[in-house]
Amino acid sequence: MSGGLQNAANIPELRRRTVFTLLMLAVYRVGVQIPTPGINGQALAEFFAKQGGTLFGMFNMFSGGALQKFSIFSLGIMPYISASIIFQLLTVVIPQLETLSKEGEAGRHKITQYTRYATVGLSVIQALFISIGLEKMTAPGGQMIVIDPGWGFRLMTVFTLTSGTAFIMWLGEQMTERGIGNGISLIIFAGIVARMPSAIANTFKMMSAGQISFIFLPILVAMMAAVIGIVIYFETAQRRIPIQYAKRVVGRRMYGGQRSHLPLKINMSGVIPPIFASSIMMFPATIGTFIRVDWVQRAASYLQWGTPLHTFLYVVLIVFFCFFYTAVTFNPTDVAENLKKHGGFVPGIRPGKKTAEFIDRIMVRLTVIGAIYISVVCVLPQILISRYNVPFYFGGTALLIVVGVALDTIAQMESHLVMRNYEGFLKTGKIKGRR
Repeated sequence: MSGGLQNAANIPELRRRTVFTLLMLAVYRVGVQIPTPGINGQALAEFFAKQGGTLFGMFNMFSGGALQKFSIFSLGIMPYISASIIFQLLTVVIPQLETLSKEGEAGRHKITQYTRYATVGLSVIQALFISIGLEKMTAPGGQMIVIDPGWGFRLMTVFTLTSGTAFIMWLGEQMTERGIGNGISLIIFAGIVARMPSAIANTFKMMSAGQISFIFLPILVAMMAAVIGIVIYFETAQRRIPIQYAKRVVGRRMYGGQRSHLPLKINMSGVIPPIFASSIMMFPATIGTFIRVDWVQRAASYLQWGTPLHTFLYVVLIVFFCFFYTAVTFNPTDVAENLKKHGGFVPGIRPGKKTAEFIDRIMVRLTVIGAIYISVVCVLPQILISRYNVPFYFGGTALLIVVGVALDTIAQMESHLVMRNYEGFLKTGKIKGRR
């Protein structure tokens, strides 16, 4: 891998793309530090210190700490991700969108345009509700978070946060087109990784205070390395179904007869299931923050982060969304029909309906394994944190995003090197499962 990175540094275009990506990420991190006017920063920091298990804590993680500072990038890229997921799901439900998705580049460009409009609309709604909610919130000491409540503050907040999200969306698209690629994912990656120094400092503070013994630190590091290794293995693992193409004669030439494979990932749904499950499970704690009613507080305490009921429902939702999202995004019937049109078939399986049933049966088994894997990765750190007070920072959704984006970024660099025939890089550093 080191030899491959050295080769990558010697390619002018790839070097320019890497520098451009780093500059765009630097611009993003600078924007995270610019606060929105009208906010008492100290009171807001005290408020967010108590919000680790609510939706505020989750959005703060994905925004790289921007929501905690209530910066101009407080909404982060989450509205764009939500809009993208919504349109991805609507493509299966609405025939017009399904037709657009099959029209090639022009259709995808149209859907992307609709996604941008939806992102702005979601940003306006979220910014308005956040501004109204902040006006009613106080710090633990009773200090108001908003300095001058009213429609002036609300409109200014809506305009500022919506503009910030639109700018981040533009940054991500620029990084995708002119940078290494995966701009949106890299923005989330940068936001999560940016909090790593503070997490390390917090770990050393806990060691100084005697909450963590020095002997336990190597065990913690080994545990984190093992979990990261497991995530890398499962994220790159594939089930390859052999495909044989029939021979056909066109004129005096014979075509076909090649052998190939159909790669099916174990984790076909990616990080969508834990994100959706976390959002739903954090609603009770968030509602309990606003509504001070006895039965609401009791329900929120039963579903508090780390409780057995919360863990059980969290796993159930992860499994459900794994199957749901895989069923929405992967259609075995379409795959089987495409293979049949191009003269391909699975050896020993009849083309058409039987092939679709065979692929669907394999996909169900892979989804079961993937759901168990995601559940363990997301729940194990939660148990370690809640039961044993372990500062397991890279856990759950954040870990999946960090490792997945890192693998995709390396794959993007590999693709640039392949186009320039740097075979030495591929021999020493190629990622398993990305051939």
